Amino acid sequence: MHIPTLGEAELLVPLHEGVFEQPLWSTFLRRLQRETRAETATFALLPEGSEALVLGGKELKPTYRPTEGLRDGRAYAGPEVGLAEDVRIVGWKQDDALSCELVVRGSALASSAPALLGALVPHLKSAVRVFAALEQERGRTSVKEEALRRMNFGWILLDAKCRIVEHDEQAGENLARSGLLRRGPYDRLMPASAEADRKLTRHVAACAADPDARPRTINLSRDPWVDILVSPYRVEALTAGKDAVAAVYLRGDRTSSADRHDQLVEVFQLTRSEARLAWSMAQGLSIAEAAAEHGLTVETARNYSKKIYAKTGARGQADLVRHVLTSVLAMA
Repeated sequence: MHIPTLGEAELLVPLHEGVFEQPLWSTFLRRLQRETRAETATFALLPEGSEALVLGGKELKPTYRPTEGLRDGRAYAGPEVGLAEDVRIVGWKQDDALSCELVVRGSALASSAPALLGALVPHLKSAVRVFAALEQERGRTSVKEEALRRMNFGWILLDAKCRIVEHDEQAGENLARSGLLRRGPYDRLMPASAEADRKLTRHVAACAADPDARPRTINLSRDPWVDILVSPYRVEALTAGKDAVAAVYLRGDRTSSADRHDQLVEVFQLTRSEARLAWSMAQGLSIAEAAAEHGLTVETARNYSKKIYAKTGARGQADLVRHVLTSVLAMA
């Protein structure tokens, strides 16, 4: 088993922590320069068919490609690979789509530089794997966050006294701009409605008393429609969120009923009257209730509903709710 030298050991911690730095691996490259007495140190990631990501000293164009016959993990002197005398370079194929290289350059390089570069390669490979996994997950998270943003979903963690422990960006925006929920004294989450506030306090107390308590919903507004779901928070956390007993999931419509009517007309080719009725039914009103809300007879509303079901493909009111509230219309 290879035991890292003092110089290697001083480089390993910043190498593995470098994936969390900005600029990436800046501390590692700075220390590598010092250890090798180099004037510059460059770390390059070379994706197939994409532009190279070059970190550190950038005066050298990245060169390493496995097809050139260079041996993975071997440190080369510059002239061996067509570079200047004052260069030492090590490269490797990370996977089928990614090659990497580490280069130091200087007129008085340490004699140990080639051996050090070669010894670092296994650790470099590990660090790049972590970086690639983080980038992949960052991309997925970005798409998920955009979908949640469009659907106006957010979450807020509360302690037993309804104080805000943590929240996501979407919920933070709602707290900042919405009059329906706000951050009150001592960071308490406060609905604008006194009745909603009493329900929230009661539901959070139930979550604190029983981690298996049933989730409860609270409607904050009908136009635009805004609901919150209060559920026990069961995630064991070492730091962030460790005092939370309840999670509040926020789902709010960002547009008015009139805007939704326009979208229903456009998406499903409903008439204006059909769109108004469809939106009311999607909010949970019965046909009779929706008819009364829009000044229609029940018979007229039933005739409209048949046309609505035919145009949207819904098989009934429950299916209509799914078509309207859980379709891409909710993300518009």
